[in-house]
Amino acid sequence: MSKRILVILGHPSSNSFCGALTDRYVQAAKTAGHEVRELRLGTLSFDPILREGYRQIQPLEADLLKAQADITWAEHLTFVYPIWWGAIPALLKGFLDRTLLPGFAFKYRPGKAFPDKLLHGRTADLLVTMDTPPWYYRWFYRMPGLHQMRKTTLAFCGITPLNTLTFGPVLGSSEHQRELWLMQAQAIGSG
Repeated sequence: MSKRILVILGHPSSNSFCGALTDRYVQAAKTAGHEVRELRLGTLSFDPILREGYRQIQPLEADLLKAQADITWAEHLTFVYPIWWGAIPALLKGFLDRTLLPGFAFKYRPGKAFPDKLLHGRTADLLVTMDTPPWYYRWFYRMPGLHQMRKTTLAFCGITPLNTLTFGPVLGSSEHQRELWLMQAQAIGSG
């Protein structure tokens, strides 16, 4: 069954291994008959800083308005990003801060401790690269960059995380190993 998929590249450069994973995933999803849109955050024009917090919502730039429309359109989101300093890149964090706003992604109600999840019904995959061995990131660091996305961002807004693939260590990986990882992204995109 065809899905509407939004792929968000959270690495600032499309000329990166994250960019290659994005390309392979998108190609596979299109071949499988899905409708696919892409957001390559490094090509968007927006201020990644939420200047006043939520006290005063700053006007959204045209690229962020389009991003919100794409998120609304999508049934499934796929985030492709590296782990830097244990977490998501600043560009991706700024994008989330600026787009997943009250009234769009969640809404607090008086007397309720938890907000309404306004993006309920969508699903997501995470394709995540790192230079740390994934087993070490999981057992010693406790996966902060994955928990942040799956639990305190996506689930908070009502998006159900499905698949999380971690690729690493990328640094020093062989051409053969990278091709195996690209094939994993392709398999997820084909689903």
